[in-house]
Amino acid sequence: MSTSAISNATIGETPAEGLRCRERDEGHQPWDRWGTYLSDRQWGTVREDYSADGNAWNAFPFDHSHLRSYRWGEDGLLGLTDEHCLLCFAPVLWNGQDPILKERLFGLGNPEGNHGEDIKDTMYHLAGTPTGSYSKALYRYPQQSFPYQQLRDENRRRSREEKEYELVDTGIFSSNHFFDVEVEYAKASPEDVLIRLTITNQGPDQAPLHLLPSLWFRNTWSWGDRDHGRPHLRLQGNRLVSDATEGLASYNLSCSEQGHWLFTENETNTDRLYGQALQQPYVKDAFHRYLIEDEHHAINPAQTGSKAALHLQRTLDPGEIWSVDLRLSRHDHQGNKAPEPTETTAFNGLIEQRRKEWQAYLQWVAPGLNEEDRAIHASAAAGLFWCRKYYDWYVARWLRGDSNAPRPPEERWHTENAYWRNLRARDIISMPDCWEYPYFCQWDLMFHAVAFAEIDPGEAKRQSRMLRQASYTANNGQSPAYEWALSDANPPIGAWAALRIFQIAKRRDGVNDYPFLRASLRELLLEYGWWANRTDRNGDSLFEGGFLGLDNIAIFDRRYPLKDGSRIEQSDGTAWMGMLSLNMLEACVLLSEDRAEYKSLCDRFVADFSRLTYALNSPSGRGYVNWDEQDGFYYDVLKRPDGSTDYLRTRSLSGLIPLLAIATFDQQTVDSIPSLDVSKYLRDLGRERGAEFDSIAHLGSWHHGRVLFSIVPPQRLRRILTRVFDEDEFLSPYGIRSLSKVYEKTPYSYQQGDDYATISYSPADSPVAMFGGNSNWRGPVWMPINYLLIEALQKFGHHFGDDFKMEFPTGSGRHLNLWEISLELEERLVGIFRRDGDGRRAFNGEVELFQKDPEWRDLFLFNEYFHGCSGAGVGASHQTGWTGVVVKMITQLQRWR
Repeated sequence: MSTSAISNATIGETPAEGLRCRERDEGHQPWDRWGTYLSDRQWGTVREDYSADGNAWNAFPFDHSHLRSYRWGEDGLLGLTDEHCLLCFAPVLWNGQDPILKERLFGLGNPEGNHGEDIKDTMYHLAGTPTGSYSKALYRYPQQSFPYQQLRDENRRRSREEKEYELVDTGIFSSNHFFDVEVEYAKASPEDVLIRLTITNQGPDQAPLHLLPSLWFRNTWSWGDRDHGRPHLRLQGNRLVSDATEGLASYNLSCSEQGHWLFTENETNTDRLYGQALQQPYVKDAFHRYLIEDEHHAINPAQTGSKAALHLQRTLDPGEIWSVDLRLSRHDHQGNKAPEPTETTAFNGLIEQRRKEWQAYLQWVAPGLNEEDRAIHASAAAGLFWCRKYYDWYVARWLRGDSNAPRPPEERWHTENAYWRNLRARDIISMPDCWEYPYFCQWDLMFHAVAFAEIDPGEAKRQSRMLRQASYTANNGQSPAYEWALSDANPPIGAWAALRIFQIAKRRDGVNDYPFLRASLRELLLEYGWWANRTDRNGDSLFEGGFLGLDNIAIFDRRYPLKDGSRIEQSDGTAWMGMLSLNMLEACVLLSEDRAEYKSLCDRFVADFSRLTYALNSPSGRGYVNWDEQDGFYYDVLKRPDGSTDYLRTRSLSGLIPLLAIATFDQQTVDSIPSLDVSKYLRDLGRERGAEFDSIAHLGSWHHGRVLFSIVPPQRLRRILTRVFDEDEFLSPYGIRSLSKVYEKTPYSYQQGDDYATISYSPADSPVAMFGGNSNWRGPVWMPINYLLIEALQKFGHHFGDDFKMEFPTGSGRHLNLWEISLELEERLVGIFRRDGDGRRAFNGEVELFQKDPEWRDLFLFNEYFHGCSGAGVGASHQTGWTGVVVKMITQLQRWR
């Protein structure tokens, strides 16, 4: 289908953006060639760290970022790049006051922030489509000198018990002394991108602004592994033209305004950084030196180089709007005239058309939303697309070092990451937070993929499978966790994500994508073997130690033995494995509808799930199991070297993870797959263990024609949920807390030998630096785990219906079935972002400017987690990946209204 055909409304019920997705997925048009893939932060990452001590923050700090070329990527301010990050575009700003150009977003490195890494600039994602046909974001640029050092000094002064000191706290936004910088990208075709930069003086006074739309090549030539030379940019008339390089064609960049073109090279300034003579005179910080230090010799008078910018300058009156149009399009070597970016009806019309197509697509994805929910849904979706970034890292080459630099220390080959030397990433990956976590995180990515499934099933399928490809996985079948610790054991939710994507895509498109599910299952089987063979140290189906994602939630660090050799047997470790085996079973059941051979695979997962259910629920000669009958809760169990055991009685999300292992099957399915009759497995287990099975008698029980597979028996489910729905324990006005609120007044303490620790309810930032940074599961509301709990309640509710009702909240006298309760929880979570009766949005916290000012109150941030009592956003501020699952909640609530 031609581009012109796509740009005309819709065919049938599919909107124009849906047709572009189809063209992309079927390989007819490369709509994903260009996108907002340019990283928001490349400095301070592990892959850019070539130091001897492995301190990534010190090895490449922010202060080096304008002087030093990157090895594995690029970054910029709300920028655009191709799918291999070879040619990059981004606006650069200077208000005439700052000590450096505003080329990238500023934030504190982990050692500088009182709660770890923390972005200090202010930006919002406003719009985004699956194919990048329309993208829009907002940056708020202060007109006064940016308080870089003030932010560093004050955050360094503050303790972990105090709040982070943010840009808004400096008073720099008072009286609206800032520019709004809106960046829009609209594709006329896959290789023709319209760019509009709209700057508004929101302040009461005239204010000068320098604008430098910049185009540059990522430095791929300095490392000794490329045969080609450095590519160049040059002028051809009033257009900037790039060399073709590494499979990327030549492109034109043209602008609607006349200015002065500046040129330099994307090379390190070795003189300023290391006191070493420059190899050639034009380096990365040339534009900074030209504008701010008045060094006119810093730029190349021959007007050629690997980095270029158009210098534009204007003084804006109060309320004045300055709009600059640019166009990045494939260069026509046949001599045909390239398209011009002018203030013509055609240029304006195409941007407006793509904007309307974006709105129409979201309306098609989630019809009927009210204005409030539509704004939340659109912003969360925009963040999902803006947080897809180019990620490049070849661990073997990183270990070995480059020919133009000193050889990395030999110790690097003895680190945990050295085991992953075969990892070779060169992909567009959905990042947890585009500034604070600019790298893949395995279990975050599974939530991202499920959030994508509602909006872009094709992208959801790609993201969910990415880290299980041969170029990522280790020889033992493990998939990597994240770049700081590739070998960490993350919760195994890959099978859950694949299932949910399959189901969501089927509901949306009416098609069973069996090839996707089959491919996912093949990859997951390798990973399943790694889990089963490595993590169960004792062979008793109980799993101990490990990271498992819930950092800071336990009283002791569960990754390591205690000083006396005692180990922690995690209730959630075994429960995650139970959930994984059950998800694998569900996938096999679905695939058996298409191919009968998958029926035989069901045997393995039914048997494993039965053993895991027994392990969590039934006492044995080895000591306590994770279920504590006295308290009616699942706890971690301490196993001492002498064989004795004890409960670590901390009521946290760890004890709720067993709820997630739940599935039901109808009579027809059980009749077609004999292994779903678990009675024979229970008989075998009985002979194996020589024990009674009252605690798992529920397994395989029937209710209204459906058989139940669940780790948690119904009677225990009721006892656990009584606490979960108690507003003095887990239930907050904005979802389920990660730690019971009872520990607010009465912390829990435990001593084992020389190890003594105390845990208390911390509704916001953590006072405990167990994992460093801003990690904290000791009280706040986390969207991803809430989402999994809601799904579990819905499955229990589907099975039991009105035969299982509970008070919600506990003690209220109001009885609901579990499905109804799940919807109430979704309302609370979505309520974090909705205006309340006073017009306030909980995530904005106590910042009155954000709550009341019309320039701020309808802009959305999707934080990493949320205050367990007030719902205020905490942690990373653009965690649109897993917090983006709110789009799924909004659409589900709409369907059930």
